[in-house]
Amino acid sequence: MPTIAIVGAGPQLGLAIARTYGTHGYDVALIARNRARLEDLAGELAAEGISAAAFPADVLDRAALTQALKDAAAHFGGIDVLEYSPVGGLQTVMTTPAATEPADVQHEMDFQLYGAIAATRAVLPAMREVGADTLLFTTGAGSVDPVPQVANVNAAAAALRNWVINLHKELDGTGVQAAHVAINVSIGTPAVPGFPTAQPEEISPVYWDLHTTRRDQAELVFSL
Repeated sequence: MPTIAIVGAGPQLGLAIARTYGTHGYDVALIARNRARLEDLAGELAAEGISAAAFPADVLDRAALTQALKDAAAHFGGIDVLEYSPVGGLQTVMTTPAATEPADVQHEMDFQLYGAIAATRAVLPAMREVGADTLLFTTGAGSVDPVPQVANVNAAAAALRNWVINLHKELDGTGVQAAHVAINVSIGTPAVPGFPTAQPEEISPVYWDLHTTRRDQAELVFSL
């Protein structure tokens, strides 16, 4: 069976993506920091008839992240889709552009861009050998249209977006797809009163579409 590895797997979007792929016959490798929560998610998916397993790792620990992806590939016989969407904003003090110090951006760069690069390096060589498969990377829509109140987070997200679109160009013709998903809604509950909100199940199908019917697309902005 094909396998999707979800880095940053959680109970909202990560779980919804797992269900979307799982209902299409994919095994699911769940990667995040908290083993207990991952095992709960794996158990929830198993109860729905979806094969899933937990591989705990912190994306800030490059060696651990790489090993988790290698372990997942060994466990399931390979990784066909990588989805990268860890959430680090709660550990970051938000800054406006004029108030931003280099250190204000560094954590988010480590979390978003550098973690994504490490995860990609762990799976891409095997994908190139197969000449297929998909790499998907998620940010907020501030990567495309930045918001002054979260300038440091947006800066790192924009760096990841730039890198992913460039990766898409590099992989053109290889059979491997790389794409960026920018989410322009709150997920589940409104982060800001009046801001558009979508449920995870409304968003997750776009990840399947990019893997199957939109393989020439480098970016998709989800909005209502």
